[in-house]
Amino acid sequence: MDRKTFIRNSLGGIALATATPHLIYSESIQNPDPVDVKLVKEFVSAGHGDIKKVKEMLAEQPNLIYSRYDWGNGDFEEAIEGAGHVGNKEVAEYLISQGARVNLFVLTMLGKIELVKPILEMYPDLIFAKGPHGFTLLHHAKVGAQNEFYDYLIDKGLNKMQIEIR
Repeated sequence: MDRKTFIRNSLGGIALATATPHLIYSESIQNPDPVDVKLVKEFVSAGHGDIKKVKEMLAEQPNLIYSRYDWGNGDFEEAIEGAGHVGNKEVAEYLISQGARVNLFVLTMLGKIELVKPILEMYPDLIFAKGPHGFTLLHHAKVGAQNEFYDYLIDKGLNKMQIEIR
């Protein structure tokens, strides 16, 4: 083999070796199969209070922790949010330990006021935000027995436990 053929073949091989893993990898992450909507609904429902089922389902399908169910009209909910609006601290803490995404509503229910208050001071309109099913921060403070924060929200003008999702 002469030098010119060797260089041409080498460059072609390098290009192929470099591109192949990228093509295989990008294809696998661009087109994953969606999680079955019935499974998502079952997991989100369990998140409201069935810690045993939550643990079992996560053991089988760890990515359920990121799944959201649409109850209709854009009323999306994750399992951790279900735990949040019913005041189930055990389920919420477990899901957080497994990597669930937390939000102001769940943090309010858990009494993490030192995290919530600065955000509300910076973005005061968030006091009137709606969580799943339209439950407000006031609702989450009540179900979490966060009486001092409940009073703080009332003082800031929030007087509704739930606001209709349009």
